[in-house]
Amino acid sequence: MSAQKPVTVTVTGAGGQIGYALLFRIASGAMLGPQTPVRLRLLEIPAGLKSAEGSALELQDCAFPALESVEVTDDPARGFDGANVALLVGARPRGPGMERSDLLKANGAIFGPQGAAINAHAAEDVKVLVVGNPANTNALIASAHAPDVPPERFNAMTRLDHNRALAQLAQVLDVPVASISNVTIWGNHSATQVPDISHGILTGPDGTQGSLVGALAKAIGSAQDMAQWFATTFIPRVAQRGAEIIEVRGSSSAASAAAAAIDHVHDWVLGTGSSWTSAAVVSDGSYGVPRGLVSSFPVTSQQGSWHIEQQLEMGADVRERLEVSVNELVEEREMVRSLGLI
Repeated sequence: MSAQKPVTVTVTGAGGQIGYALLFRIASGAMLGPQTPVRLRLLEIPAGLKSAEGSALELQDCAFPALESVEVTDDPARGFDGANVALLVGARPRGPGMERSDLLKANGAIFGPQGAAINAHAAEDVKVLVVGNPANTNALIASAHAPDVPPERFNAMTRLDHNRALAQLAQVLDVPVASISNVTIWGNHSATQVPDISHGILTGPDGTQGSLVGALAKAIGSAQDMAQWFATTFIPRVAQRGAEIIEVRGSSSAASAAAAAIDHVHDWVLGTGSSWTSAAVVSDGSYGVPRGLVSSFPVTSQQGSWHIEQQLEMGADVRERLEVSVNELVEEREMVRSLGLI
C-alpha cells in the first residue's frame, strides 16, 4: 500500500461525455501517478446524477489500485470539500440565438458559485483547471469568487489546442509526436488563439536537435509554400479542429479534451521537464498581456507552480495575432464586469 497522502480530485459535469472520459484515467493514475491514492468526487446537477452514479459503479468495477474512494453529489459544498484538484468541466454551451453576453452570463451563474464553494471548502493547496468554455473567462469568474485562493491556482485549458498543434506537425513531418517540443499556443481558447512554432525543436532518433521550422520548410517546399500552409491550413486546422470532429463524429471531442486535461494537471503537479507546454494562466504582464487576464502562454512547471517562459522573441505576425486574441479577452472581461460577475 502506498504511503503517499491521498489526493481529493473533484470533477464537475462528471456525468457528461468529457467527465466520463476523464474519470477512468484519473482513477488509473494517469494524472497524478499510479502510486498516488485518489479520492474522487463526482459533482453534478440533479439531472446528471444518475449518469454520474453509473460511472461510479463502473469505477468500482475497474478495481483500480489507486482509487481509494468515489462519491457522487449535487452539493458543491460537499463536492469541493477538501479538494486538492478541481476539474471544472460542466458549462453552459452556446445555444441558438445566444449572444456572447448571454453565454457569459449563463456561465457566470455556474462558475461564480463554484468559485465561492472552492473558496469556502477546498484544501489550501487546491489547483483548479477550467475546461468548460469559454474557459479563460470562466476561470476569471471562478477566481473572482474565491478571494482567499491565490489567482494563479486557477487555470484554463489550452492544452488541447497545444496537443492538436503537435499532432498536425507530426503528421506533416511523419515523426513521433514526442520528437516535437517548444510549440506554443498564445491567448484565448477560441478561434483567435495563436499557435506559434517559431521556437519549436525537432529531436531526431539519435537525439540531435534541430529547428522545427527548418524541418517543415524542407517537408513542405519553398518558404512561400510554408507560409501559405501555416496561415491557411495549420492555424485554421488547430483552431477549428473541434468543429471538424463534430462534423465527422456527430458529437464533440470528449476523449481528446479529457486527455488534454489529464496532461495539463499531470504537468502542473509533477513538472514539465526541460521543454515547455501551453497553459492559460493569470498574466503577470509578460509579453504585453494585461495583468490579471487568464491567457495562454508558454509555461514550465516546477514544484507545482507554473512559470511563464520569458524573453522569447516574437515575430510581427505572432504579436499581431496575439493582440487580437488579447483584445477579445479584454472584451470578455469587461462584459462580465458589466454584468456584475467579477
